[in-house]
Order: sequence, then structure tokens, then C-alpha cells
Amino acid sequence: MSELLIYGSNGYTGQLIVAEALRQGLRPVLAGRNRDAVDAQAREFGLDARAFALDDPDVIVRGIAGVHLVLNCAGPFSQTAAPMLEACLANHAHYLDITGEIDVFALCHRAHDRAKEAGIVVAPGTGFDVVPTDCTAAMLKRKLPGATHLVLAFEAGGGPSPGTAKTSVEGLAKGGRARIGGDVVEVPLAWKSRTFDRDGVPRSAMTIPWGDVYTAYVSTGIPNVETYMAVPPSTIAHVRRLRWFKPLLGLGFVQSFMKKRIDANTPGPSASRREETDCRVWGEARNARGEVAALSLSAPNGYALTATASVGMVRAVLAGTRPGGFYTPSMLMGADYVLSLPGVTLHSA
Repeated sequence: MSELLIYGSNGYTGQLIVAEALRQGLRPVLAGRNRDAVDAQAREFGLDARAFALDDPDVIVRGIAGVHLVLNCAGPFSQTAAPMLEACLANHAHYLDITGEIDVFALCHRAHDRAKEAGIVVAPGTGFDVVPTDCTAAMLKRKLPGATHLVLAFEAGGGPSPGTAKTSVEGLAKGGRARIGGDVVEVPLAWKSRTFDRDGVPRSAMTIPWGDVYTAYVSTGIPNVETYMAVPPSTIAHVRRLRWFKPLLGLGFVQSFMKKRIDANTPGPSASRREETDCRVWGEARNARGEVAALSLSAPNGYALTATASVGMVRAVLAGTRPGGFYTPSMLMGADYVLSLPGVTLHSA
């Protein structure tokens, strides 16, 4: 019986995770939709390979047969998470993925009782989306237990992978989102803007529908959550202009056009680019009395962090000490998990 199957192993992030898994002594089964690509990857490393699509439930169940844990790296997860999760529930295999999509977190959370009954861990968001921000939220909750408002922000260098860029395109059609009074609500694109301090230099940022809008509330119970990404002021202005075109952004031919542009122009950051760039995460919590707790993290490039964070969580789940059910990263690994990852440094504010 195989311990781990990585689905989407031949994708940009999947390849990084396979390399990290091998470095840590794991021998995953490689899987994906493209048989030629997956077979070639498996031959390179002397690993087993399986090729199957996700449009037939019976095929997926057979595809993951005999596996203890599936790490889904094939995005957009709006299309892949539900069928793979159902197969994992049927096969009593743990389900992890690297999503940052709010609706996918909600989908997985709704499966909590079924996962508990099946004795499997369901833990989406094992990478840069949302490990560092979720752990930041949990650390802030620990510093300020009565917090009612939470702000999380990040600056990510190096540029996106094709999968991340396509997920962002899908998100444009849904508008912005925030957690207000415990509920996830739709807000305008670039709803709010503000600055965050990075080593004495202000960074402008805008609200985006980051996964913590869903997960931070589950992890901490803080009912009001805003998530920001650091971008130039010109980008904030451009995104706000897109509000006028929101009805068009969800049309099939518009989505297809934008995704084809991504395939042609977004290869993902090179190895040297990943080495040269890093990330910063900020967090602020505030209670009803106006007391504030804040901290920030510096971390390696988000794709490098995704590989180490994901493999660390895979190893923890395979150790068999977690009861079945839904977990956010900090619930599964503890608030300080991100601080154990290579290259991560905590900066108290």
C-alpha cells in the first residue's frame, strides 16, 4: 500500500513538492491527467505513476486505490477539489491540497462530519495559501484572546504560477470578499486600501479575497477578517476600474480568453527568481477596547514555502496522530508551525 499520491505532480508547484518529498525521504506515487508527462516524471525519479482525469467518480476512486493520503496540486481547485475529496472519503484516504480559494475551504469544511466518520484528515491550504497567514492569525489570537477584528496582509515576490494566475482570473468574476460579523460577504474589488511597513518603507496594499477570509474565522473565531495584498497604487486603481466590468468577467469566453493568455505568457518564476525573491506577511488584531496586537513574518519565495510546508503537513498526517475531520493549517500543526519552516523569521511589531 502506498502512503502518498501527489495529483498534479507534473504541474509547476507539483514538481517543486515532488522534489521536496524526495529530499525528505518520501516515495510518492505521481499522478495527473497528462499520461505522457506523468510517466516521464516518474521514470526520472524511479517512482510509480498513475494517469486519470477527474470527470468520472469511479475512475478517481480506482485511481487512488491503496493510497493513505492524496495531496492535490492540480488547480484551479474549484474544478478539482470536489471530485478528489469525494473519492478520498469513499476510499478512507486523507485529503490535502494547496488551494487558496475561499469556496474550496468552505466545501472542505462542510465535509467535516463525513471526514470524522471516515477517519480521514481533510486539510486544504497546505502551502503559501494559507499556512503563514493562518499561523499568523492563530498567534495573534493567542496574544489578544478577545480580538474582534483581524487584518492579514502579504507581499509575494517572484510572480505567479499558471495555476495561481488562473485561479485569480476566476476570482475576478466573484468580486472581493471579507468576513463581517462572522459571515463571508461580497465586497467590491479592491474594497479598501492601506499601507504596511516593511523595514521602514511603506507598502501600499488592497483587499483581496484571500483564503483566510474563510479559514481565519475557523482557526480563531475572530468574526471580522480583512485580507490584503501589497501592490503598487497603479494596480489598485486598475483593479477598481474593473468593478465596472464585473458582469462581463464571469462570461465563459472572457474567462477562456484570459486563461489562454496565461498559458502563453505565465510560465511561473524560474529557480533563480525564486531564490532572489521573498515574502512578507503582516497581521493585526484588535479588540473592542481598541487594544491592538501586531506581528509580521519574513519568509522565502511563496513556492519554496509551499513545498516545505506541504510536505511537513503530509508527514504529520501520515504519522497517524490526528483524528479525522477538517483542519486549517494552524489547527493541524499549531500556531507556531510556520516558524519551523526554513527561512521564516518572526518580527514582532
